[in-house]
Amino acid sequence: MREIVVGSRKSNLALTQTDWVIKQLQNAGAENSFSVKKISTKGDRILDVTLSKVGGKGLFVKEIEQAMFDGEIDMAVHSMKDMPSELPEGLTIATIPVREDHRDAFISNDHVKLMDLPSGAVVGTSSLRRGSQLLAVRPDLNIKSIRGNIETRLRKLKEEDFDAIILAAAGLLRMGWGEDIVTEFLDPDLCVPAVGQGALAIECRKDDTELLELLEKIKDDHTTKTVTAERRFLHLMNGGCQVPIAGYAYLEKDEVILSALISTSDGKTVLRETVRGKDPLAVGEEAANRMKDRGAQEIVDEAIEEIDNG
Repeated sequence: MREIVVGSRKSNLALTQTDWVIKQLQNAGAENSFSVKKISTKGDRILDVTLSKVGGKGLFVKEIEQAMFDGEIDMAVHSMKDMPSELPEGLTIATIPVREDHRDAFISNDHVKLMDLPSGAVVGTSSLRRGSQLLAVRPDLNIKSIRGNIETRLRKLKEEDFDAIILAAAGLLRMGWGEDIVTEFLDPDLCVPAVGQGALAIECRKDDTELLELLEKIKDDHTTKTVTAERRFLHLMNGGCQVPIAGYAYLEKDEVILSALISTSDGKTVLRETVRGKDPLAVGEEAANRMKDRGAQEIVDEAIEEIDNG
């Protein structure tokens, strides 16, 4: 029986996610043996600047994809929100397992809620998307970049001059942190999550039919439909981590409902659209078209140009 080599970033969260996927495959009847190859990405190595300034698509996946092309690994487990909207020729997202909690988790010293923070309070996040949405409701807050893994950010909250930080709920829950450390989970009406947040993307070579067949066993239809709508919107807007862009979809009976958001980084201009329909791709396209009609593409292009000009 073939051994399957799984590529993963080196962080505890990435390795936990990879182990989870292997267990899902084994529970689904996979009789293969599995081994994990740890790979360092550019996004893991550069920690002293914000994600948007590191720039470029595929910040956390390029080296892993190269290992797949080189035959060093057979498949990779990625956080879906790290995946560029377009994949290199020859690779595919083979399956999308069930999504963890999609929300952002607000964690503050002394459990002070977001709307109760004093004016000028320092909130740490490396995400333009989170920062802009917070400023839209609390323009008096001071948003400060914070990088590093979950453990590092929680330590910085205690030891440095942060009053609060925001993390993805999914990562906390996957790592076994209890809900007791979370001050409040931010409702998507207040902070629309990143496209694909909480979901995993399992990537492999397009021509690996044996593996494609195996990975199909852990596909979750609900998550696949909703993430498809979100990623279609992201792709058509040419969005990435350089731009405050967000999208979260859920199912209501057989309809996909997508909440999409694009804003300026200062949170002063925020465009929102909600689209519903039965075809996930069409829902994503409709959200992008409505955004473009309102001038959102100019916001995206200006943000990218600003970053490119440094």
